[in-house]
Amino acid sequence: MSASLDLLRTFLAVHRAGSVTGAAETLGLSQPTVTAQLKALESALGRSLFERQARGVRPTGAGDELARRVADPIDALQGLLRDELDAPVAATLHLGGPADFLCHQVLPALAERFATGLQVRTTFGLPDDLLDRLLNRSLDLVVSSVRPRRAGLRVTPFYDEVFALVAAPHWSAEPLRKTPLIAYGEEAPILRRYWRTVFGSRLTRTVDLVVPDLRGVLAAVRAGAGASVLPTYLCEEALATGELVLLSEPELPPLNTLYLTTRSDAGPRSAAIAVRDELVRHFAR
Repeated sequence: MSASLDLLRTFLAVHRAGSVTGAAETLGLSQPTVTAQLKALESALGRSLFERQARGVRPTGAGDELARRVADPIDALQGLLRDELDAPVAATLHLGGPADFLCHQVLPALAERFATGLQVRTTFGLPDDLLDRLLNRSLDLVVSSVRPRRAGLRVTPFYDEVFALVAAPHWSAEPLRKTPLIAYGEEAPILRRYWRTVFGSRLTRTVDLVVPDLRGVLAAVRAGAGASVLPTYLCEEALATGELVLLSEPELPPLNTLYLTTRSDAGPRSAAIAVRDELVRHFAR
């Protein structure tokens, strides 16, 4: 790369990190080097790109406009360089996402790829933590249950979860207000969203059982511990056999879109992009 492209690359890293320190860590440069490159670029352009603050920097209007113009070309160029320079032999993909969805949906969809040399290391977790790890390059591809809004990421919607309120059959004879509720987390966001969307009211009850894995929630519901709202991919088999029943049948059940997220500079021949594209094709069938 020429020096001018190096300056733009450094500028973009600072814009995305919101600090010289964060950009230096991302680029593997010292803070004085990053600061000097920023000053050189501002001098060449004849305008300030950042306002220095007590903690980090804030882009000026000119900085935001420059980032908008250069982000895609620089990301594409870095991706192409990585494709050409990185050794393609051991294509190990570091994949993050919700434990239940990765285990039940994603890994089976990739089963045939393991015979062709793909290696995968999985990490389970919540979106914010996984996206942090994607940006610091400890993950390559993340399945996110919320739409990422961070700079430096490429986001592809690929799967709509459909949710159902289910329980063992004997609970269908009981009023819902008396049925124990089982949730993924203490705040029960899935249950609360279902109540708000389907019943038009706030869920004010405290849940009776919290299991931080939807597969555990399903096991408890199947055992008769109470009711829960689950994605249909997890409970459709139990519903088909009559082991579980629907406690509500709304005309329009709640949906939640899942997103495949890569770094913007992932090369077109990288394992992250290849697996992303394969998953998009698989779930579009």
